[in-house]
Amino acid sequence: MYVDPIIVQFPEVLDEDRFIIATYYCQTKANTNMMKFAAALAVEQTTGTWLRVPAETPEVREKCIGRVVGIYETPSYQIEIPKDTSLRDFIIRIAYPWANFGPQFAMMMSTVIGNISSSGKVKLVDLQFPKKFLLQFKGPKFGVQGIRKLLGVYNRPLLNNMIKPCTGLDASATANLAYEAARGGVDIIKDDELVADAPHCRLADRVKAVMEAVKRADLEKGEKTLYAFNITDRTDKLKENAYHAIDAGANCLMVNYFTVGLDAVRMLTEDENINVPILGHSDFTGAVYESPWSGVSASLIGAKLPRLAGVDMIIALSPYGKFPMMMDTFINMGYQMLSPLSNIKPVFPMPGGGTTQGHVEDIIKKFGRDVIIAAGGAIHGHPMGPAAGAKAFRQAIDAVIAGKTLEEAGKQYSELNAALDAWGIYTEPQSGIFDLKG
Repeated sequence: MYVDPIIVQFPEVLDEDRFIIATYYCQTKANTNMMKFAAALAVEQTTGTWLRVPAETPEVREKCIGRVVGIYETPSYQIEIPKDTSLRDFIIRIAYPWANFGPQFAMMMSTVIGNISSSGKVKLVDLQFPKKFLLQFKGPKFGVQGIRKLLGVYNRPLLNNMIKPCTGLDASATANLAYEAARGGVDIIKDDELVADAPHCRLADRVKAVMEAVKRADLEKGEKTLYAFNITDRTDKLKENAYHAIDAGANCLMVNYFTVGLDAVRMLTEDENINVPILGHSDFTGAVYESPWSGVSASLIGAKLPRLAGVDMIIALSPYGKFPMMMDTFINMGYQMLSPLSNIKPVFPMPGGGTTQGHVEDIIKKFGRDVIIAAGGAIHGHPMGPAAGAKAFRQAIDAVIAGKTLEEAGKQYSELNAALDAWGIYTEPQSGIFDLKG
């Protein structure tokens, strides 16, 4: 087997500004030659096909071909493959010249996980971007600090509420629930991802009714509330929905970022006329991350890429309730939203999907104060009503920030006590390995 040396290179010799480096997890049959397999991936997604063609000149290959910059087998067989081994696992890293597709998502994703998504057990786990590439993106307008400034809240985690039931409510009923949640102390309320401009609850009607209710609640509690209106729609209607919502008084928007597409999201976030925060909802992303063998990692599709597209906060499914999210995946996603990324601002992680007041202590322990605690049923299903459900969350947040335990705070506040009685206090099982405190 001969592999052109231009295809297999040390990462140290690359011109870093020219390349995006993709990292893949691959599993193959034991007799597969991984040098050949990795080179085939790099060629397939750039200049080549299954055989060399005359127009694929050395000049074309030097300019545009992918480079294999790492092949790591786990476990790392060096001398021989054990006789009982039928499958082998590899981490492969391929550098793609980003001039092939430019600073956009559609063709980037077509390159890094396009045809090869049909190549068996190949999963894209990460993308490493050069600074020159990142500078082509504006990223979030607000991010963590911008949202804090809008709300005037700097020293605690924020509280989000999803309107429940998910769908079926008209504008008036939605506004009534928003009012109750807001007056109880919720900072950000959001439409459910299943409601955007439904016939029974038109966007224009909902904006008018909800914003009147929220303003009334804000006067009562002396705090500001953002309401994220879902504008998800056909691509050609997204801007129209956003403009109409803002003209009607909306102070925050929401979009189901994966179903509309990351470039469509970027179209919204980089529009100078859209001057309110945008919440990104992660629905449908499980279709590409849940398989351990194929698709795209949860941290990439659920954190890094929507952050690059410019949303200001991202719903992150948690392992606390109804979704099978692993704890370390969940934590990694949060850190991907908050960690430094060149010129791209940090964005708020919003752990949701079964979050109750009993999870507050664990969430703050993991993410500190830069997190939005997101709850639906634990507010609207609180035994004492939605306002009490929200109040119980604020009691829990304030207590943990002050150094108290939830158990101690529950004895002090009736609303929190009722929530803890209903749903308990979460404690993470200890593994016994590197049990770091704080």
